[in-house]
Order: sequence, then structure tokens, then C-alpha cells
Amino acid sequence: MIENSEQQQRLGQPYRVLSLDGGGMRGIYTAAFLARLTDQFARIRGEKALDLGRGFDLITGTSTGAIVGCALAVGRPMTEVVTLYREHGPKIFPHRIAGKRSAIYRASQGGRFVREGDKALREALHGVLDDVTMLDVFEGRGISLAVPTVLMSEHRAWVFKKTPKSGVRDDRYALVDVCMATSAAPIYRSLAAITDPNAPDGPKQVFADGGLWANNPIMVGLVDALTVAPPDRPIEIYSLGTCPRPEGEHLDAESAHRSMLDWSLGADVAPLSIAAQEFAFDHMARLLTNAISNCGRSIRRVRFPNKPVPASMMPYLALDDTRPEAMDRLVGQAHTDADLTKSACDDPNSEDGRMICRLMHDLPAMPATGAVWTRSATDNQKG
Repeated sequence: MIENSEQQQRLGQPYRVLSLDGGGMRGIYTAAFLARLTDQFARIRGEKALDLGRGFDLITGTSTGAIVGCALAVGRPMTEVVTLYREHGPKIFPHRIAGKRSAIYRASQGGRFVREGDKALREALHGVLDDVTMLDVFEGRGISLAVPTVLMSEHRAWVFKKTPKSGVRDDRYALVDVCMATSAAPIYRSLAAITDPNAPDGPKQVFADGGLWANNPIMVGLVDALTVAPPDRPIEIYSLGTCPRPEGEHLDAESAHRSMLDWSLGADVAPLSIAAQEFAFDHMARLLTNAISNCGRSIRRVRFPNKPVPASMMPYLALDDTRPEAMDRLVGQAHTDADLTKSACDDPNSEDGRMICRLMHDLPAMPATGAVWTRSATDNQKG
């Protein structure tokens, strides 16, 4: 359990939410961005490392964002997550869909590639998250979690959730299973068949990627924050994208008649859905937070990075691109964007910069190898 003194300190701060977008292999960008930014503030403060996960009352993440978010929740260094993508990415996505011919080849192979990817992802996740559960994180770290996915038996949105008001339904779910469920992107990966820990002898539950409806989970985080945070406690939402590509295409009337093959057998639909959601959910959150703030409830949000992606990044932003050069470019861009964010923190005229700077100075220190905490349910030590 977290110490009472630490609980009191957090109550004196805003109720902070971290929202992490999905984006497949672009999750390496998210992890590298957070690693770079927190490392700079750790050195400024004279600490070996900062526990970014403990800076938030609630973490919500979809798909690859949930993988990064759950690693933060258990106190793993973000450099470890970057390594996860580098070492295991090519096994998780053993075949890149790059146009019609590769889509046809992929279709001819049945489930071979997705089966291989499913096994590789589970092994990679277990190496970082072990068998930690949603309840372990809530009780041992004081962090609430909300992870969107889709329950296939009913074709409806589902959120794996543990907050002070969420009940016990999801307490026993392992973070590995939750991450498998939210990242089960149709076409790119297998659906996730996981055991219901509340009925271990029953049939497995099957889930699909939460990015089908909440690739940008900021609205999930906002709703839960409004449900949980005390009315007199300000809410701050920190929303992080995955180096989203500039989208859009000029179409004439004839080219509107696309066949299934023109959509690369469906593979080109996912990036379209992700782009539309990122824009829509971010702007809905902006309008809603402004409206609620006008009614007297203090809510602030910051979306970073908030500048256009360089044109030179375009060839490296596919969801399943595991080429070393693609990962290098994503990590390099993450470092550039983190440096620009740090510059905003140094600008006294930047409201977003001041908000991020306050967060970084409120973070507790942790060992460079990761946080050490007690899992109250099993009395095991995590380090």
C-alpha cells in the first residue's frame, strides 16, 4: 500500500490523468519521448530516475498506448519499453502489409503470421509486466487504470477499469491479458482469447483492439476523472499521441469507387480510422473541458507533441513497420519532440510548458532500474 503521507501529498495536487494513444509500432515513439523528457528532469533534480507513473492518479491507454501505460503503472523504466519494441517488434509483426501484393500474400497464409505475433507479444509483455493485476497496481501504487477494448461476444465497447468507484469486476485481470485484449488489431494481429479470472473454468473471453472505438482515449480518461476526482480538486489531462502521420488524400469522383483490393484487403482502413478518431476525440475533449471549466470546474488539458510531423517521417509510420531504420527514425523524432517540450517548459509564457514542468517536479524519484513496491495481494516485491 502507498504511504499515508504520500497519499496526502497527492491530494494536495491536481487530479492528473495520462492518456496514451494507440498506434502499433509507433508505441516506441511514445516510450522514447517519455524516457527522454523524464531523464532531463531527473538530471536537473539530481535524481537517478523519476517515477512517471506515480505522477498520475489515472492512466488510460489504448492498444500500444496501454502497453506503455501499464509499464508506467508498475514502475518500469521507459528505456525498457523501447527495448521491448526493438527486440520483439519484428516477432510481433512478422510480416509488414505494404500495399496490395503484400496484402494478398498475407491473406494466402491463413493465420500463421498472427499466431506467431500473438505468442511473441505475450512473451514480451510478461517480461515487463510479470503477473501483476489491476488490483495490484491500484493498491500497491495508488494508480487507477482504464483500458478500452471491444468485447467480441457482444460487439460492444468494453473498458478494463480499476478506480475507486469501478467495483471489483476487473480486479483480478493480469495486465498482460488486458494489454493483449486492447492491442488485438484485426488483420494485423490475432483477436485476444483470455481467461476470465472471475470464472477460470468457463470459456475464454475474446476481445478486439480498443482502437476500433477509442484509439485516442482522452474521453475515457475525462469521464473517469469527472466520476472519481473530488469536486474541489482541479483536473489535468496529459494526452500523448504516437507521432501521427499527416493524413488526407485528393480523390476524384471515379477513384471513390474503391474495391476491397484497393483498400489492401482492409489493411488501409485502420490508419484512416485512427486519424479520424485522434482528431475528433481531441477536439471533443477540448470543447467539453472548456464548457465544464466555464461552469466552475477547473479542467486543463495538454496534447503533446502538437506540431506537424516532418515529411521525412512519412515512410516510417506504418502500424506494423518493424524495420530497424523505421524504429530509429521514430526514436530520433521522439527525442527531438521531447527536447522541444522541455524548451516549452523553460518558457515562462507557455501555459502548457508550466503545466508539464509542475508535473515533472512533483514526480517521486525511483531507482534507475525501476520502482520497488509491495504487491499487497501476494506480498511479492517488484523491482
